[in-house]
Amino acid sequence: MNRRNFTLGLGAFSLAGCQMTPDAAVGPMQSPLPYDVAAMYGPRPEEQFPLPAVDLSKVQPQYLRREVRDPTGERPGTVVVDTGTRYLYLVRENGRAIRYGIGVGRDGFSWNGEAKIQYKRAWPTWTPPAEMIARQPELEKYRNGMPPGLGNPLGARALYLFQGGKDTLYRLHGTNEAYSIGRAVSSGCVRLLNQDIIDLYERVPSGSRVIVRPQSAPLTA
Repeated sequence: MNRRNFTLGLGAFSLAGCQMTPDAAVGPMQSPLPYDVAAMYGPRPEEQFPLPAVDLSKVQPQYLRREVRDPTGERPGTVVVDTGTRYLYLVRENGRAIRYGIGVGRDGFSWNGEAKIQYKRAWPTWTPPAEMIARQPELEKYRNGMPPGLGNPLGARALYLFQGGKDTLYRLHGTNEAYSIGRAVSSGCVRLLNQDIIDLYERVPSGSRVIVRPQSAPLTA
């Protein structure tokens, strides 16, 4: 496994609107991270829109990508979103999982259930739904879509969740708002750091099963 994308031993859905509310920044980390861990979140100049490094002083260490014992009991290849603990698990073989920190929806904008990844997009266009535009008229200019880029709310990648053949309007997607990881700040979406959604995007094919657990039933790792 490429050390740039993943390091072992680190101790350390959304309405398509996927916007967030302002929040205070997380305080600085107490100790420096190992070089390989910091490198996972370094700049990605090769991207269509070059990504800057993540400001890791705004992310609590427990939300950085790591391999863990699988707490889900699901079959390998399943994606499990544990909204209560703010973690997303990609189940692996041999009782292991890759764990990513996430940001989730505010009360009233959260969703849970089972879905599948119908398709994936790199640097997706963001189209706010009509009900979001009704709440926020300033979004009218994006009714036909916001072009991809660093300022797009879907970030560098998006995984589109369908249930029973219908679009749930919920996405797993990237964000450049590092402070939002580990918090409930969005309009229901499940967001990962851009470097993490790129990693997940490369590991899961379209058709993968996704389970979103309610905040009232968190997993115990």
